Amino acid sequence: MMVLAVTTALAGAVYLLGRVPLPPENPSAQTTMITDVKGAQLASLDSGENRVSVGLDKVPKVLVDAVLATEDKSFFEHGGVDPAGVARATWADLRGKPLQGGSTITQQYVKNAYLQNRERTAVRKLKEAALAVKVERKFSKEQILERYLNVIYFGRGAYGVQTASRAYFGKDVGQIQLREAAYLAGLIRSPEAADATRAPEAADARRAGTLAAMERAGLVTTGERAAAEAEPVKAYVGAKRQGGTTFVQGDKGTQYFVEFVRQQLLATYGPETLNEGGLRVRTTLDLETQTHAYNAVYPAMLNRPDDPAGALVAIDDNGYVKAMVGGKDWNSPQPYAKVNLAVGRDGGGTGRQPGSTFKPFVLAEAVRQGYTVQSVLPGPREVVFPKADQGRDYTVANYEDEDFGPAVNLIDATRNSVNTVYAQLIDAIGPANVANLAKSAGITEALVPNISLTLGTSEVSVLNIASAFTTFANRGQRVPPTALLEVAAADGRVLYRAPPPVRTKVLERQQADVVNFCLQQVVQRGSGTGAQFGRPFAGKTGTNQDFGDAWFVGYTPKLTAAVWMGYPEGNARKMVNVRGR
Repeated sequence: MMVLAVTTALAGAVYLLGRVPLPPENPSAQTTMITDVKGAQLASLDSGENRVSVGLDKVPKVLVDAVLATEDKSFFEHGGVDPAGVARATWADLRGKPLQGGSTITQQYVKNAYLQNRERTAVRKLKEAALAVKVERKFSKEQILERYLNVIYFGRGAYGVQTASRAYFGKDVGQIQLREAAYLAGLIRSPEAADATRAPEAADARRAGTLAAMERAGLVTTGERAAAEAEPVKAYVGAKRQGGTTFVQGDKGTQYFVEFVRQQLLATYGPETLNEGGLRVRTTLDLETQTHAYNAVYPAMLNRPDDPAGALVAIDDNGYVKAMVGGKDWNSPQPYAKVNLAVGRDGGGTGRQPGSTFKPFVLAEAVRQGYTVQSVLPGPREVVFPKADQGRDYTVANYEDEDFGPAVNLIDATRNSVNTVYAQLIDAIGPANVANLAKSAGITEALVPNISLTLGTSEVSVLNIASAFTTFANRGQRVPPTALLEVAAADGRVLYRAPPPVRTKVLERQQADVVNFCLQQVVQRGSGTGAQFGRPFAGKTGTNQDFGDAWFVGYTPKLTAAVWMGYPEGNARKMVNVRGR
């Protein structure tokens, strides 16, 4: 009798409270998704609530059935509230007993979408019920169910069925099967206690409970239930999470590119929109190219604990960054693990001395001033420039003190990377002119306009040297590097779309062709023959003094790649077993 009385009283209270206007929904943070050029997910960004909303039409029926069977089998019949359930909870509260469950799906949605206070009290339960009645009057059952499926928490920082499917099974919600749907539905109550990676027996029990409820409701057959229970729950281990960033393709070294892009987005949209606005970001990165690039640098070349680090950037003829290898292991405890070695100061580090990879800019300026491939200069083992180093004599020597004779043309000087020829050449055409041309080609770092510039003593980033060589690949046309193709809001509105590449003439075509011809000789019969791969291309090697940095920049008309190798500590640590020009 007491429960009946409480039920009657509560029904009246709920009715009266239901006439109060529905308050605004709590702001629902949406997760930002970053993908490669083909749509493969690279990472997600959030502020603690990892959520990607989907329409009800994208949720498979098997998951809807599983949720209804476990959470609210009468969802399509009631008006938002189970009065008897509210009465039981209130009666338990009056007697000082723990509150029982029994909330409808509508009430659970209200709790997540409208109520700030999550304390389990009779007053909160009454308010929840009243708002549920109001929600039922405002929205259709399908709208309520869709909203519920996008706000409910599933553990692993995942809010909503799409993010949960990604977090536990590594795929979109539309792809999940019965056994997976039953497990997800079983996670809604106390999800952390049934995570299959930590509590496999509890995970199996949750799934079994859902399947049993579905069978009782006639939603699955006995055979379907048995087949779904045949194997233990196999949950995806999950992507690596760094604060509010979840990396999906981290084994391919994509974290450095993602962070590079994240910094650009942060500067444009601010932290709130970036982490809670549900942006859809399509980048220029090609995951297949990235995989080849990472595997070429690390497992293939630099895999021992004391090996130097490596970095690589590949840019196509439109300036699109197709691959970026910024380091070996983002999750390593090493102090430089999260420094992006490919982008210099923008990645938390410094630039590196490019060595002889800077000589093509000297060559380009010389050609621009009228020099030809047959122009000759002496190539002695060393050349002294009186008082050229702040009042002191400056000496330039060739690698291993080699003497190339009294007359070396620019083809051979480039092919053999003859320091003494190039030092005389930059002195003749003017270091400041070379610096200006290099900046026009894409080098954004400050360049010291002196004779040593020809030896690559001014630091640059791997990204910028790759971008600048793209100017040669484009026959004198400069195209700025681009990492972002499109940014869309959560509702699909396009906020940014990369404009068509803007090409700026740095060299005449014929001038660029001369540079390209000389750099083809480098890889055909000069210092870069080891880089040959069966296709025509051009390139330049480079090392700095005492081999603190080693470089190769190569290109075809469609793709340019710059590779650097060295220790993150800088020139304080030299590489052994590294030689070259």
